[in-house]
Amino acid sequence: MIGLDVVFTLAGLLFAAFAVLNLVDRTNPKRFGNATFWGCYAATLLFGSRLGNFVNGCLVVVLVIVGGVGGLGRGEPRTTSTEERRASASRWGNRLFVPALIPPALTLLAAMLLKDVRLGGMPLFEPKNLSVIALGLAAVVAASVALFLLRQPIGAPIREARRLMDMIGWAAILPQLLAALGVLFADVGVGDRVAEILSRVVPLDNAFAVVSVYTVGMALFTVIMGNAFAAFPVMTAAVGLPIIVGRLGGDPAVMGALGMLSGFSGTLMTPMAANFNVVPAVLLELPDKNGVIRAQLPTALLLLVGNTFLMYFLVFHAR
Repeated sequence: MIGLDVVFTLAGLLFAAFAVLNLVDRTNPKRFGNATFWGCYAATLLFGSRLGNFVNGCLVVVLVIVGGVGGLGRGEPRTTSTEERRASASRWGNRLFVPALIPPALTLLAAMLLKDVRLGGMPLFEPKNLSVIALGLAAVVAASVALFLLRQPIGAPIREARRLMDMIGWAAILPQLLAALGVLFADVGVGDRVAEILSRVVPLDNAFAVVSVYTVGMALFTVIMGNAFAAFPVMTAAVGLPIIVGRLGGDPAVMGALGMLSGFSGTLMTPMAANFNVVPAVLLELPDKNGVIRAQLPTALLLLVGNTFLMYFLVFHAR
């Protein structure tokens, strides 16, 4: 059975290659910092399940220290020039999009067609992680197609991926760290503590006040954790289920849908949502690294206000 360990192994080997390429790149003044950072991250992916909690924790501490003290830099890896890229784009035209469309297409097909495929009485893919496994394997297929279609050297995908990772830096792993933070918050009962505090300061029989606390709380926790999915269990355990649904009789489906949209409003307002707000600014080399957030802020606030009123008018009248 093909399990999630295959994806971790592929990703670990890729980041290990980034570490080696940085180590031998004398154009990068911080090559040892880059090699240490990506090497530790590769170790967590390749051997994390066998290293134990203490060793994995030490590796995470090293990642935080190297990233926190500015230990990451960028070299000048050998790549194509701007003129060469323009010429290649003119030559291949819309066919350049073929490799980019392969991962979502193959992932969707695999989720629809391979979930019941069995080999020797066992599922071919681990059922609960089928989509993630399919996405990882589809990425390999897409890279192979790109090499064949564009007639590039076999090492080109790794070199270009390393160049992009060095541009993004520590922000590349922030989503994974924040997801772990969300699990930690849920396990230690942050939602219960928030509920205790709110019960003392919020009039629990005032429907609009409770709804406002829930939607604004979803946005604020998303700003802190960078992930609405991590904020959702905290605020839903504190306000959504016990008060909006349990005490005031609200519809859980409406609460959940509009609560997540409120969290997504917070996503637009925080650098912690690195893959949405930091990475684009870095890749586009914007002079203002917070330019994406500044542009999104008015829309985010309007969405949050709109979601609050929508929930107030719909959550208690949807049934």
